[in-house]
Amino acid sequence: MNTEVINHSFSARVKKGITTYFKENLAILVAFIILCVGLSIATPAFFTKDNILNVLRQVATNSNLAIGLTMAIIIGGIDLSVGAVLAFSGLLCASFISDGMNLGLAVLLAFTLGALFGLLNGLIIAYTNMPPFVVTLATQNIARGIVNVYANGQPISARNPVFNFLGVGYLLGIPLPVIYSFVLLAVMILILGRSKFGRQLYAVGGNEEAARFSGINIKKVKIIVYTLCGALASFSGIILAARMYSGQPTAGDGFELDAIAASVLGGVSFSGGVGKLGGTIIGVLVLGVLTNGLNLLNINSFWQYIIKGIIILLAVYLDILKKRREKD
Repeated sequence: MNTEVINHSFSARVKKGITTYFKENLAILVAFIILCVGLSIATPAFFTKDNILNVLRQVATNSNLAIGLTMAIIIGGIDLSVGAVLAFSGLLCASFISDGMNLGLAVLLAFTLGALFGLLNGLIIAYTNMPPFVVTLATQNIARGIVNVYANGQPISARNPVFNFLGVGYLLGIPLPVIYSFVLLAVMILILGRSKFGRQLYAVGGNEEAARFSGINIKKVKIIVYTLCGALASFSGIILAARMYSGQPTAGDGFELDAIAASVLGGVSFSGGVGKLGGTIIGVLVLGVLTNGLNLLNINSFWQYIIKGIIILLAVYLDILKKRREKD
């Protein structure tokens, strides 16, 4: 009897969660479906198994970065350095492997050095109150400069069968980068939705002064968030280097724009305290499908920058209108 009650309660919570999810993200889900249907009609190559897997593989990197950006925006910040940190970690890992370093040590060292950029961002923002935009723009340039000075602007080969398998391998027919991203997303959704840290994160973004008076360590929350941004970017850079068989100085260029666009498109508010990873992942998929569709239709890639810029403007403007209606 008790087992039946527990199962019924669990089923009810799951059903309620799914219903709430669809209600909260109905508009963007409808837009995503319309986009997929339109591209399926416009080009037969879109709705094929190989292309779908290719889209998922391509969006895996943006998904990881968008997780970090979502958290940063929720606390009222931003992180413009994630694309540069991605290139930094990927190129260092490739260099270490090329020099004959033990694979495990090479990956761990490159990951740690990349994550330290996130920690640096968090410490500066938390203890100086400098605007996150300025701080992360500065560290973006520092990371890019280090990468280009270290490699003299040239890619570094990373051909190691085990390492490359991390980026190009499959498990049960699914690309490994997609599996990594799914696991990371699931873990972070649980953390933001169920943990004390998640509640603190939303509290800081909603009203920093009120959060401080309630006993929340504001500095600690900010440091953790930006460290996670750096760690996720670092991990993504290593996996991308494995997939590309090399570390590229230009890797991740503009990726922060994609991550920001996915976050705001998924309902994350720049005013802070609002947003969920469930919406962000739909934003990631919309951008990935849109980019893939434009490529299949042979539309100039430069148009993608214009479209993403328009998407960010529209998403932010709609968020402003929503806030105004709530105040009224």
